[in-house]
Amino acid sequence: MNTTQLRAFLAVAQTASFSRAAEQLHLTQPAISKRIAQLEDELDTRLLDRLGRQVSLTEAGRALLPRAQHILTEMEDSRRAIQNLAGAVTGQLRLGTSHHVGQHHLPAVLRDYSARFPLVELDLHFLDSETGGEAVARGDLELAVITLPISPPPELAAIAIWDDPLCFVCGHGHALARVKQITAHELARHLALLPARQTVTRQILETSFAPLGASIKTNLSTNYLETLKTMASIGLGWSLLPRTLMDGSLHEFKVRGVRLRRELGVVHHHTRTLSNAAREMITLLQRH
Repeated sequence: MNTTQLRAFLAVAQTASFSRAAEQLHLTQPAISKRIAQLEDELDTRLLDRLGRQVSLTEAGRALLPRAQHILTEMEDSRRAIQNLAGAVTGQLRLGTSHHVGQHHLPAVLRDYSARFPLVELDLHFLDSETGGEAVARGDLELAVITLPISPPPELAAIAIWDDPLCFVCGHGHALARVKQITAHELARHLALLPARQTVTRQILETSFAPLGASIKTNLSTNYLETLKTMASIGLGWSLLPRTLMDGSLHEFKVRGVRLRRELGVVHHHTRTLSNAAREMITLLQRH
């Protein structure tokens, strides 16, 4: 059993696909299949059931999964600890970020970081904030620069970097475009364009409206804030957007007694060793 076999097994288990696992690991599909076959031969048991394009874990595969994750995490942690002794800022930094943070807050940081530490290979992944936090908790990413969860899970350390005020908005052709201030009850009569319920932004909104007895009805849900902005600007409903997205295509109005904001920042695993590359990224984020 070796790490290349375990990484192939984890990738297939997590993606439920040999082809997607191959893409994730930058390998060919036959190479992934060969590594899985070698692992199954060594353990003398089938780990995956293959039914056409469907892939699922056998009972043995489910038993191996958490152990494989632990082995690879411990090896990665050991590698970082040893590399850190040299003091060099090199190697690969697996970094996740949301589309909004990646577009509107992170570019200047990445430009500065690349100039300061040219020997670091940035492996950047764009994904929802919630998915980014989960990837750090699993050990798939070392850092994630995201909308911080309201209550971070115990395995995650969260560092706030940017304060992000949220605005109630609609298009200029919407019925609310003539309104400067409205109650939560009055606003709830109009259809909303919002991120999905599991997102931090949606949780902040619903938590603030719940004590007021206002129930929100959505016309469209998507986690892409630029899409929500476009849909709001053409009058499909009202939305809640970061102030950084405000421009002339939107009308902003206030909701009586409601002022909302969220925090953007970086998360890392609470107990795992950070590479020098990750430490320098956190330091640079805090300076910005």
